[in-house]
Amino acid sequence: MKRTIWILLCSACGALAQTPMHLTLDEAAAIALKNHPQVSAALLNAAAANQVTTEVRSSFYPSVFGSVTGAGASSNSRIGAGALNNPIIYDRLATGFTVGQMITDFGRTSNLVESSRLHAQAQQESAVATRADVLLQVNRAYFGALRAQTVLRVAEQTVAARQLIVDQITALANSKLRSGLDVSFANVNLAEARLLLANAQNDVRSSFAELSTALGFREQRTFDLTEPAAPGILPENAGELIADAMQARPELASYRDEHNAALRFARAERALSFPSISGIVTSGVLPAHEDALHNRYAAAGVNVNIPLFNGHLFSARRSEADLRAQVVEQNLRDLENRISRDVQVAWLNANTAYQRLGLTAQLLDQAAQALDLAQTRYDLGLSSIVELSQAQLNKTSAEIVSASAKYEYDLQRAVLNYQVGALK
Repeated sequence: MKRTIWILLCSACGALAQTPMHLTLDEAAAIALKNHPQVSAALLNAAAANQVTTEVRSSFYPSVFGSVTGAGASSNSRIGAGALNNPIIYDRLATGFTVGQMITDFGRTSNLVESSRLHAQAQQESAVATRADVLLQVNRAYFGALRAQTVLRVAEQTVAARQLIVDQITALANSKLRSGLDVSFANVNLAEARLLLANAQNDVRSSFAELSTALGFREQRTFDLTEPAAPGILPENAGELIADAMQARPELASYRDEHNAALRFARAERALSFPSISGIVTSGVLPAHEDALHNRYAAAGVNVNIPLFNGHLFSARRSEADLRAQVVEQNLRDLENRISRDVQVAWLNANTAYQRLGLTAQLLDQAAQALDLAQTRYDLGLSSIVELSQAQLNKTSAEIVSASAKYEYDLQRAVLNYQVGALK
C-alpha cells in the first residue's frame, strides 16, 4: 500500500513538473529580477559599498573605549631597558575610559567620505545596469522561444501537408495514374519535413533551457508563452535616442560617479600634506593602589601632527590619485563614444528588421500563391513533381523567414530600448 502511494505521488510530481508554466514577458522580467543571482549579487555589492561610507564617516565621531588594568611589581624595582616612559611601576588595579576625537584634518576625511559615498552610488547604478543586462537576456530568450515554437508549428503543418500528398500520390500510383518516381519524390519531401520537425523540437527544448537560465532557474522548465504587445512606432532617426542614452544609461551614471569619487579621493590625498589635530580625554578610578597614588585620575591633551618628510610618499600618493582620476575620465569618454555607436547600430538594426516584416510578408504571400499554382498544375498533369516539391520548399522557407522576421524585430526593439537605457 505504501509503495503504491509513493508511486502515485512520484507520478503526480512528475506530471506537475511537466506542466508548462504560463508566462508573459512582464512576468518573466519580474521573475528574473527577483530570482536571478546576478541581480542579487549586484544588490549585495551596492549594500556593501554603502557600509564603506559609514566606515569612513566614523572618523568624524568620538572613539570611546574602557580599560581595566592591573599591575604588580617587585619592591623598589624600575624598568631598566626597553622603554622611554616613566620606568616606575606601582601595584594597582584601575578602571577607566578614554575618549578620542579628531578636531580637524583640513578636509581629508570629508573628502574620503564623499568619495566613498559616490563610489557607493556608482555601485547602485551598476546594480541597475545589471538589471538591464538580465532583462535583455530575458527578452532574447523569450523571443527566441516564441520563434522556436512558431517554427515548430510550421514544421508540424509541413509534415501533415506532405504526408497528405504522399498518401494521395501513393494512391494514384497504385491506380497507375502516377509514376513511382513521383512517389519517391514525395517521400523525400516528407523525410525533409520530418527532419525539419526534429530540429524544431530540439530548438524548442534548447530555447526553454535558455529561458529557464535567464529566469534564474537551475532546472529546465517548459513554458506556455503569451505573445507580447507590438512595440511602438520606431523613431525616424537616432539623434534623440543618443541624447536620451547619455542621460539614462546606468553605466554612464556609474562612471560619472566613479569619476567624481576619484576626484574627491585625489583631494583627500592632497590633504595628507596638511596637519591633523586631535584631542584625547581619559579618566578613571583606582580601587586598589599604593599610597603614592590618588584614587582617581583624569587627563586631557591635544595633539598636532605635522608631516615633514616621508620619502615623497604623500606626493606620490597625490600624483597617483590624480592620474587614476584622469584614467576614469578617459574611460568615461570612451564609454560615451561606444554608447553613441551602439545606439546608432541598434536603431539601424531595428529599422532593417521593421523593413523585413513587410518584405517577408510579401515573400510568404507569393510563395503561397506559387504553391497553389504548382499544385494545380501538378494535379492537371501539366508539371512534374519536381516543380511541386520546389514550391513546397519555398513555402516552408518563407513561413520560417516570416516568423523569424517578426520576433527579430521584437528583439531588436528590446535591444534598442536597452541601448537607450529604457530597459530597467
